[in-house]
Amino acid sequence: MTLDLLTPLRAPLTTLPGLGPRLGALMAKLVGGKTVRDVLFHLPGEFLDRRESPSLAEARPGRVATLRVEVIRHEEPARPGQPWRVVIGDGTGFAEIVLFHAARLPQFPSGSRLIISGRLERFQDRLVMAHPEQVASQAQEADFPWIEPVWPLAAGITPRTMRRAALGALARLPDLPEWQDPALLARRSWPGFGAALRALHAPGAVPGPEPRQRLAYDELLARQITFAIARGLRRRQPGRAMSGDGRLRAAALKASGLTPTAAQLRALAEIEADMGAPHRMRRLLQGDVGSGKTLVALLACLQAVEAGAQAALMAPTEILARQHYALFQRLAPVPVALLTGNVKGAARREVLKGAAAGTLPILIGTHAIFQKEVGFRDLGLAVVDEQHRFGVDQRLALSAKGVADLLVMTATPIPRTLLLTHWGEMEVSRITEKPAGRERVTTTLHRLADLPKVEEAIARAIAGGGRVYWVCPLVSESEILDVTATERRFAALRERFGGAVAMAHGRMEPAAREAALRGFAAGQTRILVATTVIEVGLDVPEANVMVIEHAERFGLAQLHQLRGRVGRGQARSYCLLLHEDGLGVAARERLRILRDTDDGFAIADEDYRLRGAGEYLGTRQSGLPGYLLADPETDAGLLAMARQEAVLLLQRDPRLQTPRGQAVRLLLHLFDQREAIETVRAG
Repeated sequence: MTLDLLTPLRAPLTTLPGLGPRLGALMAKLVGGKTVRDVLFHLPGEFLDRRESPSLAEARPGRVATLRVEVIRHEEPARPGQPWRVVIGDGTGFAEIVLFHAARLPQFPSGSRLIISGRLERFQDRLVMAHPEQVASQAQEADFPWIEPVWPLAAGITPRTMRRAALGALARLPDLPEWQDPALLARRSWPGFGAALRALHAPGAVPGPEPRQRLAYDELLARQITFAIARGLRRRQPGRAMSGDGRLRAAALKASGLTPTAAQLRALAEIEADMGAPHRMRRLLQGDVGSGKTLVALLACLQAVEAGAQAALMAPTEILARQHYALFQRLAPVPVALLTGNVKGAARREVLKGAAAGTLPILIGTHAIFQKEVGFRDLGLAVVDEQHRFGVDQRLALSAKGVADLLVMTATPIPRTLLLTHWGEMEVSRITEKPAGRERVTTTLHRLADLPKVEEAIARAIAGGGRVYWVCPLVSESEILDVTATERRFAALRERFGGAVAMAHGRMEPAAREAALRGFAAGQTRILVATTVIEVGLDVPEANVMVIEHAERFGLAQLHQLRGRVGRGQARSYCLLLHEDGLGVAARERLRILRDTDDGFAIADEDYRLRGAGEYLGTRQSGLPGYLLADPETDAGLLAMARQEAVLLLQRDPRLQTPRGQAVRLLLHLFDQREAIETVRAG
């Protein structure tokens, strides 16, 4: 079997009928690629059924109808601004085609026999059809689109252009060997790959869900095979067994005075087993806000140190790095150092010297750790906090440091579907409970009209020794969104509470923003008006009130993250969600979910269901894979099947050498899974 089978699908889309350089560029932008394959993978979203074909005597106004008629004559407009009229008949009656553009008249030659499809209406005592959507000669009836696909289109690409391109792409489609299990195809009533594409782009009947499901499963299987190969490759890569003797970990736990929860112990056991195995650990640690991930990370670092290696922890912001540093320095029975952009001069040289010599066991910092000048004598474990904020390039730089094991952490609960589709090559540990004594935050909903009452409540909280976050969604006034800006809210609260109010947002100078955050953490200010810069990494136990203005503008998972900034101390804590009057049903339901539950994983699943992957992940980050045919949310059941099938397939045929394995290689090429292709080839 040869990859040359796919050559026709790799041809430029400008080789398709009707696509010259100009339309080719527009089509490439629409379909997200420049090849014939990309046109085939641009699937229609719905279908118009044009099979209703009455005679003119039977035709009913207000419906789409397809008529077999003869063109009787053309009638010119009586005066400027009026349309041309084309009189048609079929032996049972007459009707008129209304054309406001004379350029279409050549489509209706007098005396011709045509098939015309469009919406019929009654005007005065006549049946009329304005600008028919489909026109063809009766001699071409076999090629008429009785079931018309409706593709997503963009400016410059008409339905006719899209149809010509799609049919041209189908004509190039080679006869590919079947890569799916025949038993699965029979059980699900799925067509072959080519038949599925034809059923969608050139349907003879309105297709059911089977063709689209088949194609979605193809893509999901290709991605899951890639993940499975990556996991297998990692297990085969030479790592190092870092078991340790437990003495440093025991000392840290004693210093903390904490008893790990059952969920923490479970995660620690999984990490300990991974680090103690002779392969490289790639593990994602998920823990809801306040679940104790940092303690788990500390103990993992100490396990590496017990085994004679070094460990490093990287955080996305300096303030979060400093918080980790403070905890590690307090609990770790070995030296810990901090490296950020603000560590300079002799102090920086000392840190770099210790890391390179191996005399510094644990280093904590920001992206500064990725700089070329930073070297380690023996970096055995890297911990990356809030890993989704680090790009792929940074993770590659980390690998170049020679790190053996990698533990990535996130306080944002990730729905299971996203775990399988975006982090499927990693093992996952979940901390699903919070430490004993952690009080639930009381969450309440308030109309923006109740703002004076909210301010009174804030005054009482401050008088009682509390501290308050006040979060706004925008930094400056917007003509599009009628949302109170951070600066305006800061000014209003400053007028009432004076110097007790500080402000932090993303458009401030980093030094000024960090100073505002540190001042709030130190108690120099009591109210922090901020954007979502406080979402991650600000740990102020004295903060016990969270006010979120225009809460309906935020996603559920983000609201939950913000709420997690309070409730970390002994005082009873509150989250006040301020919203517009007249909330829609969906918006009110979202806020109600947040009010009634503090289970971050349940909230994340609901948020993903409501918003989908794109919005859940926010702005696309480099390396986050998109899907061409599958919808991970809609196809969640297929996703689980694909994961299981990928594992079984590679167990039976790890080199993909059987006839089905050879076909699977084509599948991987078809969906650009280069990592898997290169691994199989090298294997």
